[in-house]
Amino acid sequence: MTLALEGIRVLDWTIWQQGPIGTAMLGDLGAEVIKLETRGEGDPGRGLMRLSGMALTDRPNFYIEANNRNKKSLALDLKNPEARELVYELVRRSDVFAQNFRVGVAERLGLDYETLRRHNPRLIYAHATGFGPRGPEAAAPAMDQMGIARSGLMLAVGEPEAPPQQIAGGIADQMSGIMLAWGVLAALVARERHGIGQKVDVSQLGSMAALQGLNLSAKLMMGAALPRVRRVAAVNPLWNHYRCADGLWISLGMPQGGRHWAAFCRAIEIPELERLWGGDQATAAGGDAAAAIAALDEVFARRPRVEWLGRLRAGSEDFIFAPINRLEDLPEDPQVRANDYIVEFAHPQHGPTRMLGFPVGLSETPCSIREPAPELGQHTEEILADLLGYDWDRITQLRERGVI
Repeated sequence: MTLALEGIRVLDWTIWQQGPIGTAMLGDLGAEVIKLETRGEGDPGRGLMRLSGMALTDRPNFYIEANNRNKKSLALDLKNPEARELVYELVRRSDVFAQNFRVGVAERLGLDYETLRRHNPRLIYAHATGFGPRGPEAAAPAMDQMGIARSGLMLAVGEPEAPPQQIAGGIADQMSGIMLAWGVLAALVARERHGIGQKVDVSQLGSMAALQGLNLSAKLMMGAALPRVRRVAAVNPLWNHYRCADGLWISLGMPQGGRHWAAFCRAIEIPELERLWGGDQATAAGGDAAAAIAALDEVFARRPRVEWLGRLRAGSEDFIFAPINRLEDLPEDPQVRANDYIVEFAHPQHGPTRMLGFPVGLSETPCSIREPAPELGQHTEEILADLLGYDWDRITQLRERGVI
């Protein structure tokens, strides 16, 4: 089967999550991704499980597998001039070079864009940072939490009086990694159309600002961001969420609440609620909306969520609603499974392993997981011999000198 990026080679000098997930997505699309890792140490994510006190027994290192599938690993000492010459040889044979080190690190090692473009003018050079490539804090260190905090997201979730909310899962890294892949794809199209290589810059701060595009646009154009609202004081009872008898929650998402209100009250078999709220949101900020929310709180608490979901699906109108899942619920969600948002991969060491699938479907060139994350340096000899044409004597000498 043809893959969308088949024939594209990516040199991946990235660590942790931000860069690796972006290059993994390029690998899912079919690119050959060569992960450049520090000899003897590797990506620090390889030790994250141990640092977190989580023992690896018979299961894979989820952090490394999620961020580094479909890659090869080349281990070398980039402080050694011979190793850098080796990278230059690879650059001349590659399409993309990606890195996510602080501003100045690549320059000190001779792996910056200006240096590498001299070896390959058509190179796409992608750099992911915390706060962007310019400005007084361009070289400041950053981890995922900094992108979430500085972008305003920690104070955009929860109710108005809530303190900043911790958000799990490395979403600033994930989002900026997605934007890295997006930028590389755009640059590859530009190269195909216009014959030019270029530098792609992404950051946690910029990516998380884009994630909140509508909210930030409200501030820019209207003078105020969309406010956090107390659930019980929402102006529209049908744009809210409610707890059911089994402790599970359901979310309603009908912005034109007045249009649906009467039919909704009939669907939940409480038609007398219709009088509590007229559906005119211009005047519903007072007692009638609050009263309707309080009444719905009491109604939803009478039955388990599965029953409410069934009643709303059976309604005569197209009500807009969804269960509020825990993250643990996603693997069994029928829509997640049907759309390959989670897939099963035959891991060569661990057998059938469920992994995050693909958020984009391509009918003719679908994404795929073909290989697990590599062991540190697993493909070093293969890359030097097959791609660069080194003989075994030369490879042995490089190893003896500590280059690889």
